[in-house]
Amino acid sequence: MNPTQDRPFVLAGVSGVRRVAQLTGPDSINHTDRVGIAGTDLGSMFEADGRVWFVFGDTFGRREPGFTGGGGDEWRSNALAHTTDTDPADGIVFDGFVVDEQGRARELLGSEKVDHSEMTVIPTYGFAANGAMYLAYMSVRHWGEPGEWEVNHAGLAKSVDHGQTWVKLAAPIWPGDGNFVQVSVAQVDGELYFWGVTHGRFGGVRLMKVAPAQVEAADAYRYFAGTASDGAPIWSSDPAAAHTIVEDTVGELSVVWNEHLSRWLMSYTNGGGAGASLREGLTPWGPWGDAITLVSAAAVPGLYSPYMLPRYTADGGRTIYFTLSVWDPYNVFWYRADLVSRA
Repeated sequence: MNPTQDRPFVLAGVSGVRRVAQLTGPDSINHTDRVGIAGTDLGSMFEADGRVWFVFGDTFGRREPGFTGGGGDEWRSNALAHTTDTDPADGIVFDGFVVDEQGRARELLGSEKVDHSEMTVIPTYGFAANGAMYLAYMSVRHWGEPGEWEVNHAGLAKSVDHGQTWVKLAAPIWPGDGNFVQVSVAQVDGELYFWGVTHGRFGGVRLMKVAPAQVEAADAYRYFAGTASDGAPIWSSDPAAAHTIVEDTVGELSVVWNEHLSRWLMSYTNGGGAGASLREGLTPWGPWGDAITLVSAAAVPGLYSPYMLPRYTADGGRTIYFTLSVWDPYNVFWYRADLVSRA
């Protein structure tokens, strides 16, 4: 990868932003009440086994009319859907969910569900490596104030049976107050890159990488520690050496390569109140351009978690599609936007 960092930025903004479909909930195109999902959130995506997998957070089977935010009966800390739908233009139809014996979406990673001990376990992103599927997760102790939560630790879970069952790995483990509590994962030049943020939406982004074959070896991870005089990245085995590559109030991030721009794109919940933001990166470590509003909080109150996937684009990548969670009605929606390039 060319480490040159003096190229101009080309992303000027977005246009044509609109909601395409509702993906979860009884009124969605997937009618997820059929698998015991009345409300859920997140919806990050990854590819494995020839499918796209949608990863959801706290999930509830029944909710009273008018209920706002997370809550309800039949609580599961997480859920997983899969699809072979390749046309994002009209929304994504799920082929199915990982389900239990009753046909309800199964909780993949168990949790105590005890406040101030382990309230829940939330998967933040998934990826495939070594013939297995992995989920990065955070063990949430307490949700705390809006935009900040207390976390016990972050780690990885593994499935070797196509997502049907999952085991939390003993290693690697990252501290709950560190900068890799929530991550976005992509393969770059044969390695797995993890862009990470801390326990909420109030800090910046840092970067680490590992060879896929060593993903379960904690000491194999390398942390971006700045650049050399020629712009080449410097990698350290010390997590404390990790540099912040984006200074902002970043939560629930997603980083993908965009073919139209030939640039990296980072979408995230902006804890500063801007809604969902989008940035352009010249390399995985930057420099990163200024934040551009992808969807404003005024246009969609209660929005969070804008997640992208490279395959869900159109017009050579000029049009991007992404999931977006909305606190009321606490479900996941499908959006689209056109990227506007500088003249």
